[in-house]
Amino acid sequence: MTSHLQRHNLKSGLYDHLQAVRRSWKISEQTRKKKQRQREAETLLHRLHLQDKLQQFSAEFLQICPTVKQHHVVSEKDLAHTFLHRLMMLDYRARYVPVRPDSPESVHVTDITETDGSVLEVLLNTSAETNQTRVHPLDVQMAAFHCSDSFLKQMMVTKLSQCQYAVPLLVPDPVTEEIEFPLWTFRQITKTWKVNQIKDGSNIVTMKSVPVYKAQTPLVSFFRLGSLSVSKSQLMSTLINDHHSTFFHRNCPGSTKSLHLMDGVAEIAWYCPAGKPSDAFNDCIAFCNLHGDALLIKEQRDILIQKSSINIVLVASLQKHEESRSLISDLCESQKPLICLTDDGSCDAGMPGRGKYIMGLKDRSQSDVSEQLKNIIREVLSPPDGSSLKPSFQLESMAELSGIRVDESDPACQRGKSAAMEIINLLTKDKKDVSKIKDKFLPCQGHLWHQWSKIHKELYHLRGDTEQEKSQKEQLMIIRQKQCAASCSKLMELFIGSLSSLPPTDKEYFLRWTQIFMDDLSTDDLSSILQSYYQTWSEIWALKSKPDKSDQLLRKQTELEEVSKKLQSASFGLEHIFREMGQIYEAHRATQGESRHTDWSKYPELAAQLMISGHPMELMDGDAGHVPSTWISSVLEEVIKKLGDQRVFVLSVLGIQSSGKSTMLNTMFGLQFAVSAGRCTKGAFMQLLKVSEEMKKDFKFDYVLVVDTEGLCALELEGSNTLHHDNELATFVAGLGNLTLINIFGENPSEMQDILQIVVQAFMRMKKVQLSPSCVFVHQNVSDVAAAEKNMDGKRRLQEKLDQMAKLAAEEEEVCNAKCFSDVIEFDPQKDVKFCAQLWEGSPPMAPPNPGYSESIQEVKNTILSKASQSAGITLSQFRSKVQDLWTALLNESFVFSFKNTLEIAVYRKLEVQYGNWTWTLRSTMLTIENQLLNRIQNGNLDNVEKSDLYKETNKTYEEISEAVKIYFEDDKETEILGQWRGRFENKIKEFYDEQVSRVKRKLDEVIKQKKTCKMMDDKKTEFEKKLLQQSKELAQQLKDKARDEEELNKQFSSVWSSWVTELTANIKPVEDISLEQDQFMILQELGFESALIDERKRSCRYKKLSELGDYSEYIKRTAASQLTPSSPFSHEEQQQIRSLIVKAEKESLDAIRSKPVAKTGYTPTYLQEVAKHITEEVQTFLSERKYSLKKEFTVDLLLYVFYRAESWFLESHKKFKMNSDPHIYLESKKTQYYTVFRSFCRGSSSAVELGELICKKLKASIFDAANNKTAIDVAHQMRCNFPAFSGNRLDLEKHVLKSLAEEEDFDGFITYIRDPRRQTEAFIKAEVQKYFRDHKDEAVNMLKKNVDDINTLVRSALFTATQKVKTHRGDTEMWLKKFSSLLKYELTFDIVCSQNFSDINDFDFVKKEIEKGFTSIFKEMSRISLDKLKESRLKPDEILIDQLCNCCWETCPFCSAVCINTMKDHSPEDHSTPFHLFEGMNGKHRAHTGEFSLTFCAEGIHNISRFFYKHYRIAGLPYANWRIPLNGPKLAFWKWFVCRFQHELEEHYKIKLQGITAILVEWKAISKHEAIKSLDEMCN
Repeated sequence: MTSHLQRHNLKSGLYDHLQAVRRSWKISEQTRKKKQRQREAETLLHRLHLQDKLQQFSAEFLQICPTVKQHHVVSEKDLAHTFLHRLMMLDYRARYVPVRPDSPESVHVTDITETDGSVLEVLLNTSAETNQTRVHPLDVQMAAFHCSDSFLKQMMVTKLSQCQYAVPLLVPDPVTEEIEFPLWTFRQITKTWKVNQIKDGSNIVTMKSVPVYKAQTPLVSFFRLGSLSVSKSQLMSTLINDHHSTFFHRNCPGSTKSLHLMDGVAEIAWYCPAGKPSDAFNDCIAFCNLHGDALLIKEQRDILIQKSSINIVLVASLQKHEESRSLISDLCESQKPLICLTDDGSCDAGMPGRGKYIMGLKDRSQSDVSEQLKNIIREVLSPPDGSSLKPSFQLESMAELSGIRVDESDPACQRGKSAAMEIINLLTKDKKDVSKIKDKFLPCQGHLWHQWSKIHKELYHLRGDTEQEKSQKEQLMIIRQKQCAASCSKLMELFIGSLSSLPPTDKEYFLRWTQIFMDDLSTDDLSSILQSYYQTWSEIWALKSKPDKSDQLLRKQTELEEVSKKLQSASFGLEHIFREMGQIYEAHRATQGESRHTDWSKYPELAAQLMISGHPMELMDGDAGHVPSTWISSVLEEVIKKLGDQRVFVLSVLGIQSSGKSTMLNTMFGLQFAVSAGRCTKGAFMQLLKVSEEMKKDFKFDYVLVVDTEGLCALELEGSNTLHHDNELATFVAGLGNLTLINIFGENPSEMQDILQIVVQAFMRMKKVQLSPSCVFVHQNVSDVAAAEKNMDGKRRLQEKLDQMAKLAAEEEEVCNAKCFSDVIEFDPQKDVKFCAQLWEGSPPMAPPNPGYSESIQEVKNTILSKASQSAGITLSQFRSKVQDLWTALLNESFVFSFKNTLEIAVYRKLEVQYGNWTWTLRSTMLTIENQLLNRIQNGNLDNVEKSDLYKETNKTYEEISEAVKIYFEDDKETEILGQWRGRFENKIKEFYDEQVSRVKRKLDEVIKQKKTCKMMDDKKTEFEKKLLQQSKELAQQLKDKARDEEELNKQFSSVWSSWVTELTANIKPVEDISLEQDQFMILQELGFESALIDERKRSCRYKKLSELGDYSEYIKRTAASQLTPSSPFSHEEQQQIRSLIVKAEKESLDAIRSKPVAKTGYTPTYLQEVAKHITEEVQTFLSERKYSLKKEFTVDLLLYVFYRAESWFLESHKKFKMNSDPHIYLESKKTQYYTVFRSFCRGSSSAVELGELICKKLKASIFDAANNKTAIDVAHQMRCNFPAFSGNRLDLEKHVLKSLAEEEDFDGFITYIRDPRRQTEAFIKAEVQKYFRDHKDEAVNMLKKNVDDINTLVRSALFTATQKVKTHRGDTEMWLKKFSSLLKYELTFDIVCSQNFSDINDFDFVKKEIEKGFTSIFKEMSRISLDKLKESRLKPDEILIDQLCNCCWETCPFCSAVCINTMKDHSPEDHSTPFHLFEGMNGKHRAHTGEFSLTFCAEGIHNISRFFYKHYRIAGLPYANWRIPLNGPKLAFWKWFVCRFQHELEEHYKIKLQGITAILVEWKAISKHEAIKSLDEMCN
């Protein structure tokens, strides 16, 4: 027993000893292997030249670099960089990079002839050595991973996931072997899948889109125990994707046996179903692959077993390996499902009830294994009893495990996260939805900013409405003040505080964490709203095919609009916080000006730092449709301060929403451009990309500035202003770019075509902004990019469409030099159209990116870089100015953005013309009715007008117009396009009709009131004056004690006077002043001219001298029939035809206007409307007979010119009407007289004194007018008799006009004389009168004094005679007043004074003395009067002389335009003649075909036998027949001097060079000005 116990103890001790030895050996073996692994890792990093770069790579190294080609062979030292660049470009072949050895020594080349042994052994040894030199693709991946900072790691993992590759889940450190869980790298990955469920007997497909770190899914983990002949990774790949190696395996290209950095790495990938019957699994499942022998990697193995829903073990044999058997046994005892795959058996066994399965792999194909394994997994996850395995795995839960390091535990990451958590805790404290959170914490960018933007845009279209402009500017300031008051939210305080104080790395973490949390906040809301949107949209689509459901359709459309608003409100991201920063800055800047010592003043600097570090900055807020220009300018200014005024190449990108634009940019430049993560943001963003040092040598700039668009044509953002905003946004972005990349999904550009048409037309309209855009078209998702013939055909069709729309736009905008698209936007269809393969290699969501897509995008990148290398770009300061200029131009241009395409614009403009015709018919009918009724009112036959009468009179016309509108909309060939405006225009016609009826009713009512009032006042004038005098006396009695206080008397009288006037004019509306400018603008708009064009022509003021222009070529729009190029000279005859059209339109229009009874009945805009209608018809008639067209600018200028010429007459006539018809003005004119009487009463003056003062007041103005009028006549007489220019005949006058022009060397005056000699002659007379007053002032003053003395004598004589008569006949006051007024009636105007108020006067000598006393002061005042007062008199010296001297013949020579000098206006049968014939070229005539200036006199032409027409001009009919031109007429030296003196001005004026006549000019230049003037005297003697 004892020996037995001893033996047992001996055995036990021996066993323990062996176990201890074994453990010791294992530890030493592990230590040895660890050291070996570390050495291998160090060797690998050394080979890749990364030995000193652990965590040194950062996202900054991803700059604009040369394109990496697929088959480009690189050295090992560039392998990691190349892998990263290719990965960033979404090329899943990045792992398969051909490598060339770094040194010749590493290439094993053996000369077999010189070696011992068999050839086979040598080859095998050489092969083995050669294979050892390769680097495993996963080693390259993990080496790059370990050498990257956390931000680049995150980008790497995100791109690997997009390439449908497995990504690292657990990663041992290559030095310390500490296990890290890289949770941070998963934060940007979102997985989307569809789940197919059966509910109530029908299939329901639900889409899920979840950040992968939040996704709760089953986890299926795979473990290898020992060595196997089958590939675990390959088997896993077939489970997830039959056509793509999600997990890298031994059979993948580039694989080697030497794998150093993957042992112990756990990779994870997700299977995402597409909601189809062919799905391998019906829900999202995570698959994890532990690399290496799981028996040796205990820590990672245990973590995965703990977290897995299903464990799958691959083992060579279940019998032979004790440790494997032990582990599997433990797993079988676990509650978790287990699937064991064994390599040594072919039979299967299973206990489905307990979830335990064994599969044999021997003699079975991999596809069979894969299918059976899928069935088992499906069975385990969704058993037949209907229960399902609850998803137990979530990435975030891994961070709770002990024993592993989480990358987010980094202090900088934690500090950034803490700062972001403060913000998110603040936002979620009250548990409000996102839209309310934005309203509370971001108040400046919501309603206030949208309201400000709307009013600011309206300011650009007020067109001279000063009052409204002032009001709206005040509103803008009020809004800015409200923004300032609301700008101190806690959110912005926290955000700005963190942005200002955190170090750069912490700040980057803070921004990313903030975005992550904000995405979490809005994702759920967005998902539900989007689902609601698409459901409502689908219902609307179904209802559109049911015409009987129109009411229901309307309700659903309203519902969709509401859902769309919710969608925009639910969108919440960093861009909204940056937007708020911009609004706070702009608000404070507007109210407080610039400041460097406030928090808000630092905002641009903070934004500039972010922009330099690569963050996108919002350039245009697409929601408000506005550019915060002050903010953008300040941010760019700060960027310039930090970087210097660097040159940038601006790459603009256009593409509709969801067309793959962001993916294209990310693939092209390998960067993470702003992707909205499901948010519905709209606008333009700018992002700075640095050019690598390697590339700088090929470029003239240091940065590429990408201007990207978000939300263009977004279906979910549809609304009333979407079309306008899209067009405006696209034009803005394209205008900013040195190159615009136009992204088109598919081969058909129709979706972008409409927007491009608007962009092209907008560029044509914005002439003041210097734009030189170019573009490249990228067709994505083209199935067969290799078919050259198909591509060529596609390019041809695209070019045809672009040219067609550019031509149509050019016709609309009358741009004759734009015949094709490339004339507006630089474009070569052979080089600038690219076709790209479809993005996915298969069907999403499990399809990897198509490698052909990446290659295609790199070709596009090469094209862009090639074009960029030829451009100098622009400086940042120039870009800043361009943003301002372009945005200002867009604000001024609003018309084209409201349309879908150019065809729509053309159709709408045609509709506007029709609308003008319809409204004119209604307006002219109303004018006829108005005039008829006015006459009846004036004749006393009508004293009341009812609206019903007006409707009755005009109803027939209205019905005809309504029918015409109906026919137009239904029968026009563009009826489909017109349909969208039908309701609006029908309503506008009705509103116009009603407004016209109301206007006429108001006007006639006012005329009736004014007539009744004036009649009442005329009928009761005596009674009225008596009443005023009586009331004055009564008031005076009350204020006798204040008689000496002039100020108090005036105040009291004014107060009582106002009440009297109010009483007398109750219910009588004053005659309003007229606003000709507004009426003109309105009329031009009604004729179909756009407000921007009218405003531009108005500001240019060119129209004011329209008749005097020398060259009208700029108004010509060449047609194909003209067969003239834009550079060919416009013939003199054609120029004269246009000038004649202008003169005719002016004369006929002014004659028509002056025939209107404006002074009698007042002004109405209809008079201008009639003129405008007549002129447009004249222009159309004129053009119908010509082979050329005139631009619309000509018609606008002609209308403005005629309006300008008529303006003074309208204002003067309306002033007369107002003076005659407005009771308020009449009463106001009496105020001074009655105040004088009132003051006299207050001071106790007798009636004689009061009468004397009243008469003096009444006569004062008349005396002034009489003296001035008499003086004007005397001055005119004096000049007519004594001035040589005026005292002779017409020839003398003409001579002095020309002398004056020569002396002053006034070229403009000469041109006016040639074009309109009467106007220049009138100007000469006016100038001479002014000169007379300046040079003969004393003589004129003496005339005025003499006239004053004469009137004084007349008045005193009348006083004496009237007084004597009364005394002789013992008369009363009435007799005296009658006699006195009768003696003055021929010289002065004197209103009758009511004698009853002065019936108590007996002493008329006293009256006479009082009046003489008053006249003494009046005449003393007149003796000091200025001659300038003559300008205000009714008669003016210059007008008297013009009437006298210009009432003569003004016919001009049909050849040279010289004016006839006959003094009589109608001197028939005598012919027209003049000695002052001009050179023909002086009125613009030039030689046909050569365009040379003509220096031929008329007489020379007639004498020249070869010029048949000239020689026989008398038989050519009028106007030639009644002109007499001498055969040997004089060649006046005066005109030779003129041509030489003003050669340059003539060439500029007529745009014609004086070529081929140099010798003649040399001879003529010898003529001096003195000799030229002398030749005029000789001619007239």
